[in-house]
Amino acid sequence: MEQAWLIPVFGFGAFAFLALFRKYLPGQGKHLSVLAIIAAFVAVWPVLFDMLDKGVGEHHFPRDWFSAGPLEVGWGIIVDPLTIVMLALITFVSVIVQVYSLGYMRHGNADDPRVGWYFAVHSLFSASMLMLVLADNLLLLYVAWELVGLCSYLLIGFWFERRSAAEAAKKAFVTTRIGDVGLLIGVVLLIVEFGTVDVIEIMNSLGDPGVNQAVVTASAFLVFFGAMGKSAQFPLHVWLPDAMEGPTPVSALIHAATMVTAGVFLVARLFPLFDAVESAQLAIAAIGIVTALMGAAMALVMTDLKRILAYSTMSHLGFMMLALGAGGYTAAIFHLLMHGVAKAMLFLSAGSIMHAAHDETDIRKMGGLRKRMPVTSAAFTVGALALAGIPPLNAFWSKDEILLAVAGGLNPVFVVLFLVAIVLSALYMGRAVLVVFFGKLKPENDGVHESPRIMAWPLALLAVLAVVTGFIALPIGYEGIGTFLVAPGDKPHAFEVVPVWLVASVVLALGGLALAYALYGDEDTSRVDALRERFARAHDVVANRFYMDHAYQWTIDRVVLRVSAFLALFDRKVVNDVGVNGPGLSAVEAGRRLRYHVTGLFADYGLGIVVGVAILGALLWIRSVTG
Repeated sequence: MEQAWLIPVFGFGAFAFLALFRKYLPGQGKHLSVLAIIAAFVAVWPVLFDMLDKGVGEHHFPRDWFSAGPLEVGWGIIVDPLTIVMLALITFVSVIVQVYSLGYMRHGNADDPRVGWYFAVHSLFSASMLMLVLADNLLLLYVAWELVGLCSYLLIGFWFERRSAAEAAKKAFVTTRIGDVGLLIGVVLLIVEFGTVDVIEIMNSLGDPGVNQAVVTASAFLVFFGAMGKSAQFPLHVWLPDAMEGPTPVSALIHAATMVTAGVFLVARLFPLFDAVESAQLAIAAIGIVTALMGAAMALVMTDLKRILAYSTMSHLGFMMLALGAGGYTAAIFHLLMHGVAKAMLFLSAGSIMHAAHDETDIRKMGGLRKRMPVTSAAFTVGALALAGIPPLNAFWSKDEILLAVAGGLNPVFVVLFLVAIVLSALYMGRAVLVVFFGKLKPENDGVHESPRIMAWPLALLAVLAVVTGFIALPIGYEGIGTFLVAPGDKPHAFEVVPVWLVASVVLALGGLALAYALYGDEDTSRVDALRERFARAHDVVANRFYMDHAYQWTIDRVVLRVSAFLALFDRKVVNDVGVNGPGLSAVEAGRRLRYHVTGLFADYGLGIVVGVAILGALLWIRSVTG
């Protein structure tokens, strides 16, 4: 475990090497990046086995870095069950995505011209997220946090020649930076209050006498604000659907293992901080359920396949935040793991469709693709059913744990709203499967065929995992995920089954799928058209993403830009022209006026001397007379 810091080193090394020398390497060094993440994935397992051997719990390995006055800053690591789960998920999904990218980033028989840079940033992305997971102090965590944001910017805007991609990258970067300002202030408050950057020391000192509870409360809200930006929680969610402008494997990585999981991880890592502030936990739960419902509603009306999956991610991140707000630490991280497997498969399946259908993402132009792409169809269907909550697929188990956590820790209103979200999740997933893969094959898709094996095999592997990974919840031959993933200070507990909630969640999920089949099960769109016409106002609101993008754009155009223009004018006319240039211009003008007496004529100088002497003589005479 003490050598776990080496896991991100592989990625950092690959990035540095490819950034400098990729032009001189075969295939621009893309295989080196793949080998680096495979090495990182392999390195996770000795860490896991060492923990199982030495005892499941929190293991801290501090190392000195530097000191600033009385503040000692280290760069040590924390190895606990949360770390292990995140390390396994990040490295596994990264391996799958990078292997898949070997096929996806080829156009015909040639690689993308910047394929080496693509894989280099992939390595940096994974390594940054791994460092974030391992960091034992707030400063190192924040550095990794910002590196993750930088990599998302570089990959979302990878095809920056397209204006939409460049704009999407900037939107993601700026939106998440807004949240990061809150995180930075919260981190500084914690460091100042506790006199240390060490996460474990701060968490253990929260209940000490003399601790300023106002600072703790403010820090909890500010840190969560940072998590809201990264994990696309309302109202900082607007960047996520536009992030689809990057290559589809990037979307799989962002949605399954890196960018958006960082916010959920942060809340989990600092869980004692939020547990100590009841109002913060309630806020997390409220934001989570609002995000879940909004994401599900928008996924239901979108016609772009990748945007449907993006809003699905937003909704399920809301599930995780809801669970954390309810105190369901285990349920949230379990769902993070299960969702990561299923969502990686769904996005890679979408990439497989785009690869075969010339980058088409409009589901209205699809249909019947199961006849041409059986592997992709099967993988996407399994992933959709998993996120819909159908047993025995993996996300069913974690969703059921979230339901129990919400029922046991929050007001019944949250339970009702969560059950609604379950129905909507099944409905939009059923819609995507039926519209894309079933029905008649459209003539324009007649030439579509299954993707190359290097892209199809990762889908098949993820489909198998989506079927079997949920069973780790059960204590079969070992204690189960419930006794492995435990919040700091809590007692281990096994996976629970409450028949009432189990039956209710399954019935609602099946009901959502049945409703999807009734609406989208055949070519007749009259029922959907009638509903759209009947609820036209609501449909327009949801289809326009609740007009939040419009509101933000209006604020930027009418407030931010106008205030900025006024400040720029004030800076130019007052600060620059008067405050900076004014003294210099005054000196120049005074010099210009004073130089008129310098004529170069001897008579003028003689006259000046005579006048000067006369004036001095007069002054001396006046002084002598007045005594």
